[in-house]
Amino acid sequence: MNTAKKKRLEMKGWKIGTAFEFLKLSSEEAAYVELKLTLSKNLQEYRREKRLSQEQLARLLKSSQSRVAKMEAGDPTVSLDLLVRSLFALGASRKHLAQMLS
Repeated sequence: MNTAKKKRLEMKGWKIGTAFEFLKLSSEEAAYVELKLTLSKNLQEYRREKRLSQEQLARLLKSSQSRVAKMEAGDPTVSLDLLVRSLFALGASRKHLAQMLS
């Protein structure tokens, strides 16, 4: 957001902040959310690089297309374990996974 717009909003009584501030997340909770979003985004990128549909990835994972969609969207019901296993199934190495997280 540009500074002029931010100033106008603040003058009208709006409070500007991050989603983490709004939700009052601790630094640990914020780090966890960021981690899941990073893995979700990378899962979608890997799937697209492999030219797989969500349905094809679901078959590979013995899951459903709707579950893959939730994984890629960062749905809170998706575990970190499932995201990591899915990335490995697509060929991600431990080294690349570490690069994603750093």
